[in-house]
Amino acid sequence: MMCRMKGIAFIGGEGPDPASCRELAAGADSIVAADSGLMKVEEAGLSPHWIVGDMDSLDSRQRLCAYPKERLLLYPVDKDYTDTELALHLLWEQGCEQTVLIGGGGGRIDHLLALHSLFERSPSPDRWVTEREDMYAVKEGQTVPIPAHTGSLVSVFPLGAGPWHAESRGLKWSLDELCWDKGFFSISNRALATVSVVSITGRFLVITERASL
Repeated sequence: MMCRMKGIAFIGGEGPDPASCRELAAGADSIVAADSGLMKVEEAGLSPHWIVGDMDSLDSRQRLCAYPKERLLLYPVDKDYTDTELALHLLWEQGCEQTVLIGGGGGRIDHLLALHSLFERSPSPDRWVTEREDMYAVKEGQTVPIPAHTGSLVSVFPLGAGPWHAESRGLKWSLDELCWDKGFFSISNRALATVSVVSITGRFLVITERASL
């Protein structure tokens, strides 16, 4: 079976510790640093294949001098896409079918909502990891194992236009019989054992506490 190409986008905002970043990026076919995500890449001792964005939140443009110019894709501040969108599109153009966002925690609420909106689209990221949360997109027909530790909080939100039907294993309150409507969600569920979420129809975003917490 052919493995899907894996792409990592490091973005600005709160993210995991350097050791966790290295673990998440292990085996990645492409690593893209979006703007101040470059600082998180360097803190983890990694080297990005590409650096994209307007660099308005990078602490110093001097950091860019350490990289070949052909690896820098610089944009004006006034543009049609966010730096995160630019990073994702670059990964998809390179053939990465599995994409992971690292960072993006805390900060402005409009940035948070914009990142959530990326999961409403098709294609969309597969995973998003912040300092405190680990989030997984469950696409229609998929069964996604969720590495939640026993007792941790698990919340589920529908994505897209629906209809939605999901099943679950390892949760205190099963998702199997829930009637999902636009704006409905399942929040503060609890992991009892190994968790998996199955999408029968529709797409879902599953949010968990990071196991290291």
